[in-house]
Amino acid sequence: MTLANKLTLSRIFVIPVMVIVISIDVLAADSGFLGLTLGELIFGILFVIAAWTDYFDGLVARKNGQITNFGKFLDPLADKMLIVTALLAVMLKQPDRIPMWAVLIVIMREFMVTGIRLLAVDKGKVIAASPFGKVKTLVTMLALFILLFNDFSMPLLVGNLVFWLAIILTAVSGIDYLIKNNATIFEQV
Repeated sequence: MTLANKLTLSRIFVIPVMVIVISIDVLAADSGFLGLTLGELIFGILFVIAAWTDYFDGLVARKNGQITNFGKFLDPLADKMLIVTALLAVMLKQPDRIPMWAVLIVIMREFMVTGIRLLAVDKGKVIAASPFGKVKTLVTMLALFILLFNDFSMPLLVGNLVFWLAIILTAVSGIDYLIKNNATIFEQV
């Protein structure tokens, strides 16, 4: 297994740890940092580390000539798992700020894209993440970074703008994905 794929897998394996630390009652004590509980702080730090592996796995794969079909398939899947986990955590913490319908847009888009990728795999094709999808992922991770750390004492407007930009990019990139891959979808019908 390549180093790049190991980095991608590490992103997946850290997700259950994130869920556990944010759920443990003992870690509900105030951390003294930005009004976060200890569990929220650890969750946020793990999110940041996992998000950085998304950058480094691609860099390592390109630099070392380790681009694999497994990595092309698994990397976007790991991103989706990380983003949905963090988004649900933020929604549960700030339900008045993060509406469920916005979270559902993200989840539905991610299921749709994964479904299209599975159809492609069935045809022997691997659909790598598009540049538009990569920008969507970057903006979404930035929004979650800001929201997980209580906006870093910035005006709420900043976090809100980045979050809503992420939601718009999610919807538009999902439509773009459908259009660009309609042949793969309709070959199955």
